[in-house]
Amino acid sequence: MASRSETKTGGRPATTGVICGRYALSVGLPDTPVPKGWRWTALLDVARLESGHTPSRGHAEYWGGEVPWVGIKDATDNHGRVIHDTYQHTNELGIANSSARILPTNTVCLSRTASVGYVVVMGRPMATSQDFVNWVCSDAIDHRYLKYVLLAEREAFLRFASGTTHQTIYFPEVKAFHVALPPIPEQRAIAYILSTIDDKIELNRRMNETLEAMARALFKSWFVDFDPVRAKAEGRNPGLPKPLADLFPDSFEDSELGEIPKGWAVGALSDVASLNPESWSKETRPVVINYIDLSNVKWGSIDDVVSYKQQDEPSRAQRVLRSGDTIIGTVRPGNGSYAFISANGLTGSTGFAVLRPHRSEYAQFIYLAATAAVNIEALAHLADGGAYPAVRPDVVIATPVIRPSDKVFTQFSMLSDSLLARIAQNERESRTLAALRNTLLPKLISGELRVPEETIKLGRRA
Repeated sequence: MASRSETKTGGRPATTGVICGRYALSVGLPDTPVPKGWRWTALLDVARLESGHTPSRGHAEYWGGEVPWVGIKDATDNHGRVIHDTYQHTNELGIANSSARILPTNTVCLSRTASVGYVVVMGRPMATSQDFVNWVCSDAIDHRYLKYVLLAEREAFLRFASGTTHQTIYFPEVKAFHVALPPIPEQRAIAYILSTIDDKIELNRRMNETLEAMARALFKSWFVDFDPVRAKAEGRNPGLPKPLADLFPDSFEDSELGEIPKGWAVGALSDVASLNPESWSKETRPVVINYIDLSNVKWGSIDDVVSYKQQDEPSRAQRVLRSGDTIIGTVRPGNGSYAFISANGLTGSTGFAVLRPHRSEYAQFIYLAATAAVNIEALAHLADGGAYPAVRPDVVIATPVIRPSDKVFTQFSMLSDSLLARIAQNERESRTLAALRNTLLPKLISGELRVPEETIKLGRRA
């Protein structure tokens, strides 16, 4: 079992005050009752607390190497997940010349400043920035159980934090954390139930990454590298069924964008899509809005759809979304807040540029062209505005594209539609699973819902 003396943070001692969380976490020892067999336990008694650090940016030799280094972006992009790699790496020299430490697999990391309350678990040994508090769990607490406690208590972290410019959870409060702790078999059973749901969500996410990569590879082959045309021009077999291969020209011609397939045209997304074509009015606005905000959309994935009654909806809930639309965030476009809409009945933020295809067979082409990495990067460079750099929606729809023949459009739509449809199906399943997990999480963590003995036995083997 870890002891208080093993904590590696130094600094001020634990606060003596008490700030209760909602379910199973508290600053200080609360008088809140816990279920039979559970006990309020100082987290320092069952886990070692570690801080993080940033090796000097002034020494390039400290950066790039074999040691993953967890920063805030890693946490915000992977909240609640196990991470196996990070955006930045340090190395042994960086570790040796800083207060950063390499922490073991299964360390639970909580962002305590800048963006408070994000939780990730290390999938291999890593270091973190000083924006995190990190818990190396002993045998007395299951690291997955601790992760779920922290996830359940995200709202409470704002009560634990202080500061005017940036909210921060300071170490005296962190050192006073107490957790409602069931016996280890029940901890593992709770973690087993919740992680089974999360594992399926993660599987869907990985499947969607593969499906999207397949759609983008096809787009790049046909409309960027022009592989079928190039093969025919060189007298090679393009590797397509003959009726499909016959739709592609066998030569190139010059254009203002360089060499393009003969008979194809240089244009812009505005040639095949309309911009922000529909907004709600007082007369048409539904009683309940199913709303997508920029924060709910990341790199082609719609992570959450929030329902609001008409009187409670955000003022920015204005854009009517239809199946086949593409949405692209215009605020900080480099953050990748874009997605393909596969169902009707949704409303988007005014922070999105909505691209609606002139014809249904243009829909997949528009999405893959508008959100190609090179075009998102171009939008990011064009964004301006200080703290919240943005582009105008008309800049998005002015993105240049190479237009093929309508017959090629149709064939591409047929091939890519099945991939994007499977992505949408997986996303809908994941949102349903996430809603189930979010319902179960506070009930299990608080002990309101007790785990059956049969599941506890499964948890022992998990």
